[in-house]
Amino acid sequence: MAAQHVFGAFSLDIRDDGVCIATFSRPPVNAVSLSVYEDIGRFADHVTEDDSIRVIVITAPDDSRAWCGGADLHEFKGMTASKRKERYQFINAQLPRFHRIDRPMIAAIRGATVGVGVMLAGMCDMRVASENARFTCPEVDYGLVGGSPGLFATLRMPEAKVREMVYTGRAFTARELESTGFFNYVVPSAAVLPIALDLAEQIARKSMPTLRARKLASLMWEGSGWMDAYLEAQEISSALVENPESKAAVLAALERGQGPGR
Repeated sequence: MAAQHVFGAFSLDIRDDGVCIATFSRPPVNAVSLSVYEDIGRFADHVTEDDSIRVIVITAPDDSRAWCGGADLHEFKGMTASKRKERYQFINAQLPRFHRIDRPMIAAIRGATVGVGVMLAGMCDMRVASENARFTCPEVDYGLVGGSPGLFATLRMPEAKVREMVYTGRAFTARELESTGFFNYVVPSAAVLPIALDLAEQIARKSMPTLRARKLASLMWEGSGWMDAYLEAQEISSALVENPESKAAVLAALERGQGPGR
């Protein structure tokens, strides 16, 4: 490794060939707290300024229960509409920085990917997933509205499957979602990281100015429509958060123990 940097829950190992392995580690389930959103922003800022990074592979430790376990529900206890909006204001200062990273990003997913984790995976340029990795948008179970559908639409996922995911909140394996085109490869777990790294090595050999220009062109093509939809979903979700059913659902999930697939 040429260099290593740590930004809270994210450690960046930058190889001599320009491949950066970004490992997300926040035991037990890689839940996303406000501090993790801050780490995401710092990670994104560093990549923007580090010309030694040519391509990024985002993974989780081998023993992690999830690639990303979704929002940290502990932060939702006692949530009010005004607090929810403040939370969104903070999140909205971080996620766009991750989305605008001007280097190719590959999600190497071997574990459960929940809620905001699905969004983070969708913001990556490519996704390599374990056939048994579970993906879920469970916000409906907590009386809330998630922001993934707009991003799914941008990625041309079949609308019928998107609505099934967000209305039922149930978990789907990568193999079940393979036909949606969300993934580049769906493979046995042991093959996920090697395939992601092989892709990264191919990309790292390309011209840096061209890679950056290609990524920016892709972002321009994608447009801001999905983000506008996400912001509208935030307004709707903020109004729901004080609903007694929402509060009860969050507390029940915490009593069960927040786990991947929920």
